Amino acid sequence: MTVKSSIFNIRTRGNTDIIDITSKVADEVERSNIHDGIVAVFVPGSTAGITTIEYETGVLNDLKKAIERIAPGDIHYDHDTRWGDGNGFSHVRAALLGASLSVPFRQKRLLLGTWQQIVLICFDNRPRSRDIFLQIVGD
Repeated sequence: MTVKSSIFNIRTRGNTDIIDITSKVADEVERSNIHDGIVAVFVPGSTAGITTIEYETGVLNDLKKAIERIAPGDIHYDHDTRWGDGNGFSHVRAALLGASLSVPFRQKRLLLGTWQQIVLICFDNRPRSRDIFLQIVGD
């Protein structure tokens, strides 16, 4: 078994910015020289998350609306009272989504569904620079 680690950076706009990172993850798997295994995709921090979705305008808008219904940006959050930064909603949203995802791959190809892409979602209330960490494990 071999383990390779890599990192890449993404600039976000914040406010539920959804960015397709599938090609960057696939490129890193290809470069790893590991043929079969799993790639773990992780975003550090507490105001962003990683998931999969069909990266299509209608679905992206639907997801943004659903997130707004689940953790509205315009209600009181105790975090905002304590820190005054106005991003309490972003911490809640990120906690609900999660910071990581594991994707299997075979013959250096991610085993994603036809309409399934890996996305980074930045929930913060401002633009950010996000490092994405990958751990590629396999043979």
